[in-house]
Amino acid sequence: MKSLVLFLIGILGIGFYSCKQDASKKNSDTVKTDTLVSENYVRKMWDRTKASNIYEVNIRQYTQEGTFKAFEAHIPRLKEMGVDILWLMPIFPISEKNRKGTEGSYYAVADYQKVNPKFGTEEDFGNLVKTAHANGMLVILDWVANHTGWDNPWITAHPEWYTKDDKGNIVMPVGTDWSDVADLNYDNKDLREAMTVSLEYWVKNFDVDGYRCDVADMVPAEFWNDVRPRLEKIRPVFMLAEAENITMHEKAFDMGYAWSLHHIFNEISKGKKNALDLKNYYDSAFIKFPKPIYRMTFTSNHDENSWNGTEYERMPGGSHELWAVFTYLAPGMPLIYSGQESGLNKRLEFFEKDEIVWKKHPMTELYTKLNKLKKETPALWNGEFGGDMQIVTTDKPETSFAFLRTNGNNKVLAVFNLSGKKQKVTVKTVKSSATDLFTQKNIELNDNQTFDLPAWGYKVFVY
Repeated sequence: MKSLVLFLIGILGIGFYSCKQDASKKNSDTVKTDTLVSENYVRKMWDRTKASNIYEVNIRQYTQEGTFKAFEAHIPRLKEMGVDILWLMPIFPISEKNRKGTEGSYYAVADYQKVNPKFGTEEDFGNLVKTAHANGMLVILDWVANHTGWDNPWITAHPEWYTKDDKGNIVMPVGTDWSDVADLNYDNKDLREAMTVSLEYWVKNFDVDGYRCDVADMVPAEFWNDVRPRLEKIRPVFMLAEAENITMHEKAFDMGYAWSLHHIFNEISKGKKNALDLKNYYDSAFIKFPKPIYRMTFTSNHDENSWNGTEYERMPGGSHELWAVFTYLAPGMPLIYSGQESGLNKRLEFFEKDEIVWKKHPMTELYTKLNKLKKETPALWNGEFGGDMQIVTTDKPETSFAFLRTNGNNKVLAVFNLSGKKQKVTVKTVKSSATDLFTQKNIELNDNQTFDLPAWGYKVFVY
């Protein structure tokens, strides 16, 4: 069956590199709601992460050295910024056969139980995890279960673990674009066991706190459902699926990607969609993904930055800042990608060394303020712990968007000008006293409150 899926993808000419969303439809996108997150272990980790944010770490590009030790020195800075979960891009050796570029893709794994020697030693990695834990952070590893590099020892030792064409040749996962990786065949039970043992290895020996699972939807959901309890026997874990599929959340994953929302951000910024499209998204999103499920919201990540452009390219005119604020206020767990807090304004090379330039930047202060707000504001907490999102009527429904989130006596009102022109926006809200988040001034809100908002401007009130 997998061979047929790959063949159809190939003849349709779908070409994209590793970690792309919507790569496969082999898993059903429907599941009985009463079976969702049915295991108690998932809810235990939700309680630990109910006010958390997540930060993606690109070890290679993070420092001049590109090592575990060099990144470890940044952990106190990230703690001061309020970072909770560190997601490390793959730390494993990279295959040399069919390698792309000089350094190759992190996602062409040569060995699942070793570290990339350019990053340092296993001891160095263990020290990084210990330092993160000492600073109150979780550490999750990027895991590539769908495919391996072409010189992974499994290819020679267990060729039956790979997908093959009708001539018996091992194939790449998608078309010709993923030429540096070989597709794994999850019809093989021995492969499933070997992959599970490798996942257990890092939790058992290095105390990692879980995984971000690359193109999770290209791997059968039942595999992930079997993996999660095996990991939980070692220690509680947090699992993030690179997928936007309800099936992933039946038993295995705490959080998935809000890809559709991210694309709407980009399209509104470019004038191709408007606030009504955002409203339509939320009208359906909470039906498709019920409130308990975490969704990861973001303005950038390693794929978006390298392949589609920085947030400054995709979200022009200063709109990137508005959307950064939006990801913290709307339901979901916000993501920061390496360097965003420093105003990273270049596409990082994916297959080469391309160091991030660190500098003082206003985004550091903004992310610090937003992280603090999320932790201290129950209305903004994740999943079932936070407040419902009530879309509030404005007098400019195509160019403005407002919502209220309420948790007990705690409320947050957010108003956004989703246009590149300044405008007055009148919001129908409830008369009350509130505090402006960014000026810290108290204000009396009227039933029909008018705000003067600059291009891509926003107002946030806590009460």
